[in-house]
Amino acid sequence: MLKSKLLMSFIFFLSIQYMNGQQKDEAIFFKQKDQITKFHTIGDLEDLKKGQLIKLYQDRIKEIITVLPFLSLTNEPGVRLSDLGIKEDSGHIKSLKKSVETNKEAIDATQNSIEELVPYADTEKIILTILYFEEIIKKMRIGVTKNF
Repeated sequence: MLKSKLLMSFIFFLSIQYMNGQQKDEAIFFKQKDQITKFHTIGDLEDLKKGQLIKLYQDRIKEIITVLPFLSLTNEPGVRLSDLGIKEDSGHIKSLKKSVETNKEAIDATQNSIEELVPYADTEKIILTILYFEEIIKKMRIGVTKNF
């Protein structure tokens, strides 16, 4: 009986922790895992097969679609609404959550289109586009400044 109560209390505690963790994540613009971890040279890319290039292409598009809408607010992962002085009330969290969900749907649709269509592109153009996307990402990570 004591073991049963202890187990139920533990499960209840874990449930509360999980729900709190979910709620806190809803107030974050984007996470570190949404960003690429490596930039490439043309030589690096020329050594890859087309399938590998398409995966890199998709990853770069994902970061751009994820970060770009919030660039005027932040270019750093893990930033919360409250970090920017935005009250984490239900309205703001709902708005951010809706934006994140819509971006995820856009990313999924774009990824599917890339898988279907980009293999028909010349490998050289895929490589040049990846390098172009990486330059955009580098500029996004620097942030918005007056120095253009």
